[in-house]
Amino acid sequence: MSRKALDQTLGFLRSLDRTASIDEVARLLLTELADLGIAHAMAATIPRRGTPARQQQGHILVNTFPNEWGRRYLAHGYAFHDPTVRHLGFSTTPFAWSELGPQFADDARALRVMNEAGDFNLRDGLTIPLMTLDGNVAGFSLSGDRLAIDPADRPMLHLIATYAFGHLLRLRGQTTSVEAAKLAPREREALQWAAEGKTDWEIGEVMGISTHGVDFHLRSARTKLGTTNRTQAVAVALRRGLIH
Repeated sequence: MSRKALDQTLGFLRSLDRTASIDEVARLLLTELADLGIAHAMAATIPRRGTPARQQQGHILVNTFPNEWGRRYLAHGYAFHDPTVRHLGFSTTPFAWSELGPQFADDARALRVMNEAGDFNLRDGLTIPLMTLDGNVAGFSLSGDRLAIDPADRPMLHLIATYAFGHLLRLRGQTTSVEAAKLAPREREALQWAAEGKTDWEIGEVMGISTHGVDFHLRSARTKLGTTNRTQAVAVALRRGLIH
């Protein structure tokens, strides 16, 4: 992510911090991301197979999908056949729905889910894999009739989704406070460069250390911040003003 893109994203994240309800988060996301063709957003932790529909609703943090589609999705247990949900268990980076075609071409139930989603103008989408501190798999889907997301936009959307997901959990009172965490100077420096999209090798070159040293500092930062991956650590550090 370029410095300009990071600065623009930071402005968006500050706006997210000012939202005080789930509805406000949803409105902000859809307003700010409309230029990318994004018309709907949905974030949820993934229920275990066999979880009743009523309990599945408790896994949803935000959902602007059409109500009729949501009712049909829950009533038919589509979460257990949805190829985007399945793929969350195998991916750590954002993926387009169109990239999953070969994986469910011979799966009638998966095809049914995607075809029926299209009937509600949910024809195109990007899903961002996430994970809670408790180790629960989650996903943040952005969708519309036709998206205009360039591959270069994905790191920005990954960071926004991670940040928004954490904020939604806080609004529901589902996070554990670790606000007192402090980062060592080298941890902050490594995380700052990570926020700007540099690889471990590039960070090592800038900091004059090995990639193993970079990995050590980033892992230490993640532990102190109570996060599970690099993007989540960057999001939390940005929110607390530890990096900028």
